[in-house]
Amino acid sequence: MTADSGPTPGADVTAATESGAIPLSEVAGPFDLQATVESGQSYLWDRPDGRMYESMDASGGDAWYRTVAPPVDGVTTEPIAVRVRQREGRLEWVATDDPVPLLTHLLRLDDDLDAIYDAAPDDDLIGRAFDAYRGLRLVRDPPFPCLISFICSAQMRVARVHGMSVALAESFGTEYELDGEAVPAFPTPDQLAARTEAELRDRKLGYRAPYVVRTAEMVADGEAHPSEAAGLGYEAAREYLTQFVGVGDKIADCVLLFSLGYLEAIPLDTWIRTAVAEYYPDCDRGNYAETSRALRERLGGEYAGYAQTYLFYYLRVRGDE
Repeated sequence: MTADSGPTPGADVTAATESGAIPLSEVAGPFDLQATVESGQSYLWDRPDGRMYESMDASGGDAWYRTVAPPVDGVTTEPIAVRVRQREGRLEWVATDDPVPLLTHLLRLDDDLDAIYDAAPDDDLIGRAFDAYRGLRLVRDPPFPCLISFICSAQMRVARVHGMSVALAESFGTEYELDGEAVPAFPTPDQLAARTEAELRDRKLGYRAPYVVRTAEMVADGEAHPSEAAGLGYEAAREYLTQFVGVGDKIADCVLLFSLGYLEAIPLDTWIRTAVAEYYPDCDRGNYAETSRALRERLGGEYAGYAQTYLFYYLRVRGDE
């Protein structure tokens, strides 16, 4: 698979602007935009006010968020720049094209969140996390930007990872004009593969720079693509993603959960390992694969990734209170 390079880096793309709103009464279950995009599962949204990830405990706000999404198979055929906010029971949007199918896809507005809550195990910690951040949904980020963002996430705080993603977009991506403002898109595989390690180190990527360059080259040259993991069995999909440079089991699970729709995936990061040690010690099997499998069963199987994401955010922000 060869990636389309898209417009020339730095070029302005101008398109007509549309606006509208999605009534949240039409969405199955609650929705909290701020908790969804500022919970550490996506680094591709930004706030025009510059306050993205300013607070660790982000939920219930009405700030504007913006992104440029590349074409999504079965959803869109062209990149769409979109700005969105949640206010008065509606998801208000401004975009370069009708973004409703795209927003439904990216923000998983098609998930029946109440049914997912009901399917979760009867667990006090999970219940507290659900209550604290009701309406937080998983995201469906585009596969390549998601992969690169989580390669950058190794041993980094979420605000720093977001800063790296913004720097890559502003430096090497294409700018789209949206209602009078320039919104940079995350670089395409070809755009990133054309950069040097030194250029990425200048954007604070550090030791991750060669991983990002090599992974971008793999995708741009058609050697592999993260989207090709979709449709494989869960553990086979995780193994497929580990071929990318700088990707181990945890980053692979992040891509599976936050991009490719494997809602059973459980990335075992520091916060979740803390939860295992304190609350689910019988799930610790001494290695990543077996511990992940045991915890996946404990957290409900099919929607275990939802429970994991709530636990991650709750423990990172509030501890066990």
